[in-house]
Amino acid sequence: MLFNSYAFLFFYFPFTFAAFFAIGRYSRSLAALWLFAASLFFYGWWNPAYVSLLIGSILFNFAMGSAISREHHRGRLTWAKGLLIAAIGGDLALLAYYKYANFFLINTNELLGTNWHLEEVLLPLGISFFTFTQIAFLVDAYRGEVKERNFIHYGLFVTYFPHLIAGPVLHHKEMMPQFAQAQTYRMHWDHVSVGLTIFVIGLFKKTVLADGVAQYSTPVFDAAALGQPLTFFEAWGGALAYTFQLYFDFSAYSDMAIGLSRMFGVKLPLNFHSPYKATSIIEFWRRWHMTLSRFLRDYLYFALGGNRKGAVRRYINLMVTMLLGGLWHGAGWTFLVWGGLHGFYLCINHAWSHFANRLLPRPWLPPGLGKLLAWLATFLAVVVGWVFFRASSFDAALEMLHGMSGLNGIAVPNAIAAKLGGTWPLLAELGFTRYLGGGSQFIFTWLWIALLLTVVVAMPNTQQVMRRFEPVIHMHQADGKSELRLMRRLHLALSWNPSFSWAVANGVIAALGVFAMSRISEFLYFQF
Repeated sequence: MLFNSYAFLFFYFPFTFAAFFAIGRYSRSLAALWLFAASLFFYGWWNPAYVSLLIGSILFNFAMGSAISREHHRGRLTWAKGLLIAAIGGDLALLAYYKYANFFLINTNELLGTNWHLEEVLLPLGISFFTFTQIAFLVDAYRGEVKERNFIHYGLFVTYFPHLIAGPVLHHKEMMPQFAQAQTYRMHWDHVSVGLTIFVIGLFKKTVLADGVAQYSTPVFDAAALGQPLTFFEAWGGALAYTFQLYFDFSAYSDMAIGLSRMFGVKLPLNFHSPYKATSIIEFWRRWHMTLSRFLRDYLYFALGGNRKGAVRRYINLMVTMLLGGLWHGAGWTFLVWGGLHGFYLCINHAWSHFANRLLPRPWLPPGLGKLLAWLATFLAVVVGWVFFRASSFDAALEMLHGMSGLNGIAVPNAIAAKLGGTWPLLAELGFTRYLGGGSQFIFTWLWIALLLTVVVAMPNTQQVMRRFEPVIHMHQADGKSELRLMRRLHLALSWNPSFSWAVANGVIAALGVFAMSRISEFLYFQF
């Protein structure tokens, strides 16, 4: 079931919400059971057959987690470690089968010339997220940081519907203490108003902004997949349109998940914090898919040794972590290249920071210019990475990059060229060409890009709009002061408060979001 569907908005959520608090007045245990069952129904709406897979995964990990906790409590750490390895191995085997079996067979057949065959496996929604959530639980149980004896609570922790399909990746120690509080089972209008505001902002981002700009991205990548040459503005227009489509699509889901949960009085961890404002790749990964970044850092990068074994090993660990992070996003070489690119970016970023801090005078550039150049380099590197992330094949990605580099020429529609007057002959001497038709497509593409770039760079994000009411666990503080100094008046003007004017604004945003649901589109991160 999709958050941006009529079935969810007008039937599932109101009924689930009302019944949870009605039951919670009499029994917290039954209310938790209700929410667990409702979350299973939410998952089963897509494909009921996979509910049994989800329940089986929950039963397996609950049993293994309980055994690990028991062995840890007895001081039998060797046994606990063995159980942990077995449990994680089982989880990864399930994930590998559903997500990578066909990819492995296809590439094996090409490499060995064999003809092994496997019926195409349909990827269960959210399998990466509920698998990683449970692996984190197992590791924390081994460390003695968490334990769970109540199966209903554990099932609710894994299946809690706001996060189930596309994250965030949750930690038991952050979530379940909230469900242990009696006040969670009593409806509070302040939670409802804060959560509803966050939700409708997310709905607007998805149906109006993300789906609106998608029409200028998809045709370009489809053309690249067919091998059609793309000129400079066509390729960059498609790449940038997708860059903002993905941004607002993922930001929308994160907001909607946080808002839905907050209406229940439960805070989720922040998963998205204006990543396109980052001035380095290191900062980008502290702002993009933050709970996945935390998981990869805490349970993979640190497990590999982190930066404790020298600079060379640190760079190897970074590259391995990002390659696996890329493969987590999808079974394809393009995702592996995307992960490798970001691993390379991070290595360069760390090496440059080390070099600049030791050898260059500070400041070696005017602060404003240095920050602008750092932002531009980071943003362009991210856009190039998104080309591989979005492209249907490696050849399609190269076709996009070929056009973005200007090797297929720089062309503009006749209607645009005619408006340039005396400037056009100078551009023609520089190699610009013109073509018939496409004027409105060109204009609307770049208007959308200009508008959305302004929004992501200059506007406060949802967390900042709602900051007075602490909408999430662990409010993000990095660079907050500098952002407020630059745009203090705008941030203050858009700071939410429970007032009539904001109620009207919420109503308008909600109406626009609902009316834009002319077609139901999945969130992009549902693919992963």
